[in-house]
This record gives sequence, structure tokens and C-alpha cells, in this order.
Amino acid sequence: MANESSRSGRTFLDYLGISVRGFCMGVADVVPGVSGGTMAFILGVYEELLDAVHSVNVRFLRSLATFRLREALADFPYPFLIALVTGIMVAIFSLARFFAWALAHHPVLVWAFFFGLVLASIITVRGKVSAWTATEVLALLLAAAAAFVLVGAVPVETTSAAWFVFLSGAIAICAMILPGISGSFILVILGKYEYMLNAVVQRDFLPILIFGCGGILGLVFFARVLRWLLRRYHDVTVAALIGLMAGSLRKIWPWKETVETFTNSQGVVKPLIEQNVLPAAVSEEVLLAITLGIAGCAIVLVIEHLATRRSTEKTED
Repeated sequence: MANESSRSGRTFLDYLGISVRGFCMGVADVVPGVSGGTMAFILGVYEELLDAVHSVNVRFLRSLATFRLREALADFPYPFLIALVTGIMVAIFSLARFFAWALAHHPVLVWAFFFGLVLASIITVRGKVSAWTATEVLALLLAAAAAFVLVGAVPVETTSAAWFVFLSGAIAICAMILPGISGSFILVILGKYEYMLNAVVQRDFLPILIFGCGGILGLVFFARVLRWLLRRYHDVTVAALIGLMAGSLRKIWPWKETVETFTNSQGVVKPLIEQNVLPAAVSEEVLLAITLGIAGCAIVLVIEHLATRRSTEKTED
């Protein structure tokens, strides 16, 4: 670490600063609708993070598989990644307990806040499409319709089999390279947000490990596909992503009515299929939920404003 630090010109305090940035990214990653990628961009580590992700190539994997660690790590920015991931993990493990408690005791308020976050994310990501033509509008509408139908078909509680947890990690981690797209929101769509929160709270490391392995696969393979799509078909790809987010709002509407239940392996009756409903009456909880939704919108808009200002300053420099 010392040799690598001197080679990169970074000191211990520099890496501590990277860990602090990682902590801020971790806070964003825990909250659906707030993008860890956007936070990385605001904090000035986004491009370096992309470079680190794309340094995991065939040569690196071959060297690692044949235990030629010195060769594998020669051009791999592991001190940067260790510092960043440490900050992310500290944030996730420190905040997971609060969100698990809040979802268990005040689900309407939590989902109202998340709904506001995601709604504002759709508004902000919209500006990343340089030109809205018929193609982009069609991509958005088709993706929105597909997401709306899909999340309605996905049960509230999806399977916790290892293959699905692995797949969830692989898909969710791709949001890291997409400013404006939240990895936690993808977990909500897949029905694995609360499951992974509880795994972190209970220190159940097996699903965390499986999820992490899926994340590594996602970074190595899926992230490259997304990067290629964004380079070749940027506007259509972003429009489709906006459509997916819009259609998926159906999943996080705060007020729901249980249509069908099931009994899990612990003998607890849980909802299997729910349908969205309007609040039965205007109550204190409803007003608080609306307030939290507005607050969620404001948070995302402020974060996006900071990201835009940083991008403008960088362009001017």
C-alpha cells in the first residue's frame, strides 16, 4: 500500500478523503432514487471509478486465476478501490438498521419519501437526452409500458434463492456507472431491497457474499455492455432507462391493499400480491407522507443541481 501510495502521489489523508467520498456514495446507494453514480460525479471520483472498473479485463482475470498477484495488481488501482469501498460499506452497514426499522414500522412514510426521490430522478435524467425525437419517445413509452406490466407481475416477495440474489447484485451494481439511476431502486423492482437490508442488519454474510459476487460479475460484464450502449446509442438508451424508471413507480406507490398473502418459512404471514389504492382519508400520516415525498424530490433536485454546476465548472476549466 505504501509503495502504491507513493507511486500515485497520494498520502494517507488523500485516501481518507476518498473513503469519506465513498461514505457519501454509500449513503446514496442505500436510498432508492438517489444515485451513487451521481454522488461519485459530484465528489469528483466518477471518472476514476470508471477507469478502475474497466481495468478489470481479461489480462487482469487471467493473472488473478493463475495466482500471479503481482502482475495482476501492477496496473490495478486497488488502493483507490479499497479506500472507496471501505467508505461505502461503512455507510451501508450504519444506515441499514435504520431503514429496516423504518420500513417495518412506517412503510407508507418511507415509500412516500422514496417515491419522491425516484420521481425527481426521472425529471433530472430527462435532461441527459440531447435530442428528443420520435425514436427516443417510442423507446421511453415502450420501456415504461414494459416496466409497468413487469413490476405488476412480480410478487412483493421474490425468491431468495442464491441464483436470484446473485442476479440482483449483478443488475443493481450496473447503476454505479449510470449517474441518475439508483441501484437500490433496481433492488426495489426486483423485490430484494428489504431482504438485503435485513441481511446487512442481521450480519447474514452468506447472501451478502452471493450478492457481492453478482456485483463483481455485473461490473465486469454488464457494465461494459451498458457502456457500449451509451456510447453507440446514448439518447435511445437513456430514454429507455427513463421509461423503466417511470413504469416502475407502480412498485413504490406508498398506499397499497393486499390481494394475496403467503406464509414464509418462519411461519409469518406476508403479502404476496398488492394493488395500489388511494388514501382512504386525509390524515396526519397522509399529509406527512406527501411532505416527505416533496422533500425527496427536493433532495434529488439539489444533488442534480450540484452535479450540473460541477460539470459546467469542469468544462470551463
